[in-house]
Amino acid sequence: MASFFLSNEFGLIVGICIFIAIFSWVDANFWSPFNLFVISRSAGVYALIGLSMMAVIATGGLSLAIGAIGVCAAMAFGWAIESAGLHWSASLAVALAVALALGYVNGWLVVRTGIHSFVITLATMSVFFGGMLFLSQGQSFRALPAEITEFGRLKVFSISALFLTAVAVALLLAAFYRFAALGREMLAAGACPEAAELSGVHSGRMFILCHVLSAGLAGIAALLVTARFGAAIPSMAGQLGQDWLMPGFLAPVLGGTLLSGGRVSVPGTVLGAILVTILANGLLRMSIGEFWVQAILGCLLLAAVLGDVMRKRYLAASGRA
Repeated sequence: MASFFLSNEFGLIVGICIFIAIFSWVDANFWSPFNLFVISRSAGVYALIGLSMMAVIATGGLSLAIGAIGVCAAMAFGWAIESAGLHWSASLAVALAVALALGYVNGWLVVRTGIHSFVITLATMSVFFGGMLFLSQGQSFRALPAEITEFGRLKVFSISALFLTAVAVALLLAAFYRFAALGREMLAAGACPEAAELSGVHSGRMFILCHVLSAGLAGIAALLVTARFGAAIPSMAGQLGQDWLMPGFLAPVLGGTLLSGGRVSVPGTVLGAILVTILANGLLRMSIGEFWVQAILGCLLLAAVLGDVMRKRYLAASGRA
């Protein structure tokens, strides 16, 4: 119990409660059913974006291409429905297959070249996004079935179905890392590839699978955004998918995922996404400009990274690294 009160998760819960109290005091409508729906809808997407980045950080790497991969998956979904005439369920399979394939390309390039994933995914981010624009001619797919848009508007007691979907995915991912042999091997490879190899774990294969898992989660996030907008839009994640990078980094780092790899926190990542969403929503409702919101989130990311560095130094000094 004492360890929980010292954990990132407990700190995030306290932070969430503090910000809710502050924003509710400043704005009486902050906790209204409508704003709760808005917050939960955004938090669901941010949570999956954070989990997508977390899956790669587990290897000690980074993926700057999660936004581009997500947009490619969403556009593939729209194309499969509107141009290929497939049922929406088959189109979901097409979209996820595209995401997984792009994730495999990232992982394969990282392992085969030995170049850091930051550089590889910086390049593939532009390649994937540019290829998507070339194939789609930059056109959106808006003729989606009613089931998709209705799901984007669905809520349970003011909680968006998008957030409930993200929670379900997070529970499965937490069980995967906790109980599945493959999940534990991924973390072992991220913690120390050399030791993992001596234990019979193929680190290169695990790194590729981590990128594939990350891409699959990014694809799911993009499909949730598609349901929210009611359309597959090339700009849904910003230019080159860069709008996903800030929440992608913030959520797992705040949640306690080690940047050096080998340790993840699925609950912490979800809580980090909720904290980021509440902070951004509250500041915007206070009529604070978007620029200042991004600046505050950037400071929060810097503080989280510095906290990660200090934690590693403390663990090393205490012999628990």
